Amino acid sequence: MSEYTLVIGSKNYSSWSLRGWLALRMAEVPFEERVITFERADRTEAINAQSPSGLVPVLYHGDLVIPDSLAIAEYIAERHGQAGLWPDDPGARAMARSVSCEMHAGFSALRQALPMNVRRSRPGLALSPEVGADIRRIGEIWNACRENYGAGGRYLFGGFTIADAMFAPVVSRFRTYEVALEGAAQDYMAAVWEYPALREWAAAAAHEPAVESYDSA
Repeated sequence: MSEYTLVIGSKNYSSWSLRGWLALRMAEVPFEERVITFERADRTEAINAQSPSGLVPVLYHGDLVIPDSLAIAEYIAERHGQAGLWPDDPGARAMARSVSCEMHAGFSALRQALPMNVRRSRPGLALSPEVGADIRRIGEIWNACRENYGAGGRYLFGGFTIADAMFAPVVSRFRTYEVALEGAAQDYMAAVWEYPALREWAAAAAHEPAVESYDSA
């Protein structure tokens, strides 16, 4: 029996679930995965029965229940320090936490206008000034992190960290809506999409039931 249980939503649509799931995969710890797919008529009731916040993902570890992606990632990083979920250097680690928190709390215009749909392609969508501002800021973050901290690998802080997990759903969104960025940010998107765990998630998303209200948007 696995030490951890992670409750997630549909892999095709649930961006926050992806973030928590990646943290566990990065740590290479076994866990039980419970998927509450979004086409279920009783989806809200099913999630409420598993999550005190009514949101996914939710991590169960013994009697502890953690219903937040970033909190899940922090908890796994603390328990499995050898996995390197945050950068080793204190300055880089502080910056990785900073951009992760900015992603966690911000970019609401982008979230609403460009919902995650891993298996869909929808180029040419008209973008509001607010969405454009969010996209520019994300490009700035990615370029700055790659320039200042990324020399040791292909990701924001060299190796794949929680910061990359926090931005992985954005990479998926930018692929769906064919959002192009400048400089190192474009290469970074390609690197994230090639990350083996993300490819596994995308493959699973391709076989999930569709939700008409999501796909018709």
